[in-house]
Amino acid sequence: MQRSDVRNIAIIAHVDHGKTTLVDGLLHQGGAFREGEVVSECALDSNELERERGITILAKCTAITWKGTRINIVDTPGHADFGGEVERVLRMVDSVLLLVDAFEGPMPQTRFVTKKALALGLRPIVVVNKIDRQGCDPHGTVDAVFDLFVSLGATDAQLDFPVVFASGREGWAVTDIDHDPRENLHPMLDLVVAKVPPPEVDLEGALTLQVATLLYDDYLGYVAVGRMQAGRIATGERVRIVHKDARNEDFRVMKLLTFQGLRRFEISSAQAGDIVAVTGMEDLSVGETITDPQSPNVLPMLAIDEPTISMQFLVNDGPFAGTEGKWVTSRNLRDRLAKEVKSNVALRVKETDRPDVFDVAGRGELHLSVLIETMRREGYELCVSQPKVILKDGPDGGKLEPYEEVQIDVEEAFTGAVIEELGRRYGQLVGMNPEGGGRTKLEYIIPSRGLIGYRSKFLTDTRGTGILHHNFLEYRPFAGVLRGRPNGTLIVKDQGDTSSYSLNTLQERGVLFLGNGERVYGGQVLGQNAREDDIVVNPCIAKKLTNIRTTSADEKIFLTPPRVMTLEAALEFINDDELVEVTPKSIRIRKRILDHNLRKRAEKQADIEAGVREA
Repeated sequence: MQRSDVRNIAIIAHVDHGKTTLVDGLLHQGGAFREGEVVSECALDSNELERERGITILAKCTAITWKGTRINIVDTPGHADFGGEVERVLRMVDSVLLLVDAFEGPMPQTRFVTKKALALGLRPIVVVNKIDRQGCDPHGTVDAVFDLFVSLGATDAQLDFPVVFASGREGWAVTDIDHDPRENLHPMLDLVVAKVPPPEVDLEGALTLQVATLLYDDYLGYVAVGRMQAGRIATGERVRIVHKDARNEDFRVMKLLTFQGLRRFEISSAQAGDIVAVTGMEDLSVGETITDPQSPNVLPMLAIDEPTISMQFLVNDGPFAGTEGKWVTSRNLRDRLAKEVKSNVALRVKETDRPDVFDVAGRGELHLSVLIETMRREGYELCVSQPKVILKDGPDGGKLEPYEEVQIDVEEAFTGAVIEELGRRYGQLVGMNPEGGGRTKLEYIIPSRGLIGYRSKFLTDTRGTGILHHNFLEYRPFAGVLRGRPNGTLIVKDQGDTSSYSLNTLQERGVLFLGNGERVYGGQVLGQNAREDDIVVNPCIAKKLTNIRTTSADEKIFLTPPRVMTLEAALEFINDDELVEVTPKSIRIRKRILDHNLRKRAEKQADIEAGVREA
């Protein structure tokens, strides 16, 4: 049967096309907030990292009631690195609102999320957003979306998609852009109720709920969020969860929660078609099934695309280890990564032959850097290595590597520098079109390795005016060896505090990452050398104080402000023989081998082995 009183939808789009802002408008106009209630902008981006970066990282559920129909809404991330979040929540809904920027049109990650939705048989409603933006082309955007659907093999029913034109920031939507009044978002809500199919449910069948999202609460324990496929559930009822390792755990439902606006409400019972949160289990992983113990119905685990980037997470063994963080041992690191794997389905963690080193694989640099940043804010200390792509064996015995499709919006004056650099990184230019206003749109296919460490270079080459988006395409034959970082580093000689007297002379040798009065240790990277080789320097020499006054002795020191290395910038900068030390208070770049003599010995041994291989 169909439940006509419920609609389940997800909002999908390319990053920064206005999903969360539109959800804000829907919540306000759908009566989710009381009159006069103060609500922050992008209210669903409640995570501290999401607010700082201005992106959605975690998929979140909310709901409004419109003209007697409950509309469950799932806000999803737009960045391809968090595609695992999108893939699992799409199984909870019956349709999607596909947001497309009226100015930019379909972008690489629009293609990614649309492909996932069409593959599940969902019929999207296309929302052409930001039509109040100057220079936009709403009708051209609709044509581009149609072409995208055709290229993805959409069915005739999916190609017959309804269209609504909107401005999420101004809070209005229309179905006829030329004649309808631009007053509110009510036409969009009416279209959702009319066009989104009601959920097909089996109310009398065995309880079936697949966990799509996992939360953890200090008071409630594990919280399983998912859509009920069949049956009913009530507080206090005994149910069974079938874990991914085939273990059965019977438990009593302690609390049953539902969503409304920004809040979770406790309810006594729910039935098929509802999106609910269940508590009471002792263990939980995403993709597992909650079912009836008497007649269990177990759904297959979620199939998620494999990760393409990996890096090593190591226990911090530097001289300052344990001075800034709370969780510093290998056991702490192992437990935290094991907890993350339960909810982050696109993440893979593998132990190595060393107990203090873990191989962690994810969808991209941003996916892993968000995990690292979250851990450091929780009080963890660790070291991480240079990101590397995951290679596969090809059918003919050769190596395959991941490739990305890239779209770049850049001013015409900087296109030469961008094309030259991407060509050096084995990028293939597949499209180049003028965008108007002195800007050019470049389309590339490039190995994922070529994008590691490129974003900072790109911003420098384009004077901060360029826009770069990329999305995983497929595995292709290995392109060849890429040249590494052209510059060496300035390595600290001994532990101490940096002095302006020493830094004044060292700043002529390259770019410094640290300023005056910073604690440093031997083997730490002080800055980037202007030449190709690494050199060991002493930034801790203090000026000798005498009672003799000379012109040179009284010379005033002017230090160039150091380049502040963020976590992403540090990960892009390091080579294979370097690590990023991450603590709650500091981000340091260091050599893997801190002792200078041991490091020289290892470099000589590596040169000898390389010579033997060449011979």
